[in-house]
Amino acid sequence: MGRALTAPLSPTDTTRAIIGRAASPQTVSLVVENMHCGACIATVERALRRTEGVRDARVNLTARRASVTYDAALTGTQALIDALAGAGYRAAESVETASEHDARRADDLLRRLGVAGFAAANVMLLSVSVWAGAVSDMDQTVASLFHWLSALIAMPAIAYAAQPFFRSAATALKARRLNMDVPISLGITLATAMSLFQTIRGTHQVYFDAAIMLTFFLLIGRYLDEHVRVKARGAAENLIGLKALTATVVLDDGTVERRPARALAPGMRIQVAAGERIPVDGRIVVGATDIDESLITGETLPRGAEPGAEVHAGTVNMTRAITVEATATDSNTLLAEIARLMQAAEQGRGQYVRLADRAARQYAPAVHVLGAATFIGWMIAGAGWETSLTYAIAVLIITCPCALALAVPAVQVAATSRLFGKGVIVKAADGLERLAEVDTVVFDKTGTLTRGEPVLRNGAEISDATLAAAASLAVASRHPYSKAVVKAARERGLAVAAAPDVREVAGSGLAARSANGELRLGSEEWVTGDATNGAAQTGALWFSDADGRRTALRFEDAIRTDASDVVRALKDAGYAVSLLSGDRPQVVSGVAEAAGIADWWAGVKPDGKIAGIETMKAAGRKVLMVGDGLNDAPALAAAHASVSPSSAADISQTAADAVFQGQALAPILETIAVARATQRMSIENFAIAIAYNIVFVPLAVAGHVTPLIAALAMSLSSIAVTANALRLRNRKLALAPAGAKT
Repeated sequence: MGRALTAPLSPTDTTRAIIGRAASPQTVSLVVENMHCGACIATVERALRRTEGVRDARVNLTARRASVTYDAALTGTQALIDALAGAGYRAAESVETASEHDARRADDLLRRLGVAGFAAANVMLLSVSVWAGAVSDMDQTVASLFHWLSALIAMPAIAYAAQPFFRSAATALKARRLNMDVPISLGITLATAMSLFQTIRGTHQVYFDAAIMLTFFLLIGRYLDEHVRVKARGAAENLIGLKALTATVVLDDGTVERRPARALAPGMRIQVAAGERIPVDGRIVVGATDIDESLITGETLPRGAEPGAEVHAGTVNMTRAITVEATATDSNTLLAEIARLMQAAEQGRGQYVRLADRAARQYAPAVHVLGAATFIGWMIAGAGWETSLTYAIAVLIITCPCALALAVPAVQVAATSRLFGKGVIVKAADGLERLAEVDTVVFDKTGTLTRGEPVLRNGAEISDATLAAAASLAVASRHPYSKAVVKAARERGLAVAAAPDVREVAGSGLAARSANGELRLGSEEWVTGDATNGAAQTGALWFSDADGRRTALRFEDAIRTDASDVVRALKDAGYAVSLLSGDRPQVVSGVAEAAGIADWWAGVKPDGKIAGIETMKAAGRKVLMVGDGLNDAPALAAAHASVSPSSAADISQTAADAVFQGQALAPILETIAVARATQRMSIENFAIAIAYNIVFVPLAVAGHVTPLIAALAMSLSSIAVTANALRLRNRKLALAPAGAKT
């Protein structure tokens, strides 16, 4: 049942609860550089919470950030950084953006991956000749030469390419803890050192190929993981682009002065020229204008604002200069509040723990115990230290989590490749996993269910001559209605030439003189002298030609052509569908009826959208939010999963898990279907990785596997999960019922 927004959906208390429960504690965001797995989350949070004065600490593994709430009288930022350093983690206070640093780290991994791949290919060429018997009849000097060439290629490559694992392992050991990189580094180091020792002795038990191949495949997994992390950085960082950095302040003596927006205080008066962003929340004291506040309401049509009207930072003054009296500081504006809502929602998302991360907590100690037991067992059996160490190295290599690490990324690459071909860009590292779990879809209206731009609704009632004359005025304006008039005229094939000497009457419309009289295009009151029809409220312009004939041009934000079909398909599959919009109830009800959505809310502000989603989540729903405006960005981040159209604001595209192209909504159905298939195939890949360990680990412990065979088996397991993932690219998929097991 449709309804306007009521108190439970937008309480001020809910917003305050999301931003912070008390004013006295301080919150700082720390960038923690060397977090890699689920075990790191618990270690970092434990180290922070043990620090005196810390009230709460939450870690976002995707963004590698920790949000810490603390009592400033008992501790400070440096004490928190020192606590993390004691746990083996490098941290620093977060600045405005870490995107460039993250991109450089991904590029660094890619370079190391290239070096490792080149070295692995060349070492394998030499090794195949030796191990396949091609040099069995040659002089032993030739075989020794091949081993030394392998050493010259592999050792420098390993020293460079494996540095990410070595540094991570060294940091963990320095802090007296274990992580996944410790056994990996140990296996690479032992295999390389053992191979060099055997090369010096002139024996054939050389495994440079195993060491470099291990490094290569591990770097593939690490790079894929880092690459998707770069795509999922904190969306709140982009809000700086929506802020007015400076403001024109009117001083007491009437003079004006440019000041930074952060220096504004309540009571100051600010001049805002037409076309400028309003720098602070306030109310208009001089002038009347139109305000583009789509970032708050999502509505693309400007709102008329007169003295006394409230305005918000980040909105755009469109038609006339005004003077605004500030009612908030720069840090307390609605725009700043949206940024805080975004950060709070992203921290909640960071608690999503995947199966691979949970398995990683037990991986490192188990591998070390198994490797040590293998070495000790064979020593007791009298095999000698060289043989025992060789078997232990094989165990460390064969238990490498490469297949486990690739299980999810390999499927994600196949899925994102398929979706890209369908016009969908997946951005979040774990977005597909969460998309597969949704059972409720919440749509925004403007720009999502609708196209986000007005179109001429009664064009069939308007003659070509009238439309062409109106367009000759409209072409001189950037108002959304004017653009719609020009577009309608051109689509009809009419020649649109700008009328001479068009003048704009602020707040009223456009006028131009012709040989027969004056042409006018604007508000009903200005054109006809009457406002009984409420043109400003019903979405219309009026045109008066040179003979005084008046024509109403009515507009609507047209619904996307396949919106009703997509909503019907979602309902048929068992998904609950709702509509949350900041627009007026009468407008929202019409769109909801056209799309076939019975459950809708109107007049919803950004905090209200979060409150609505939280209400659904409290009822056990997993919500997919589909929206496009800045006002949707906090809700996109707070929802279980989120999708945004390519026409959306940059901040919304950044917050969303996926972005779809084009005017159709059908890509949403494809995205959900692919996400559910991705989850199924990820589980299959986990099964492959587990089966590989069940088969090969006992063989390695029993001494039936050399380090080279271990590296080959590890490689085959990686190839197996990758090949399984590639099946997703061409499979025929249908939208599975909501809640069905995958």
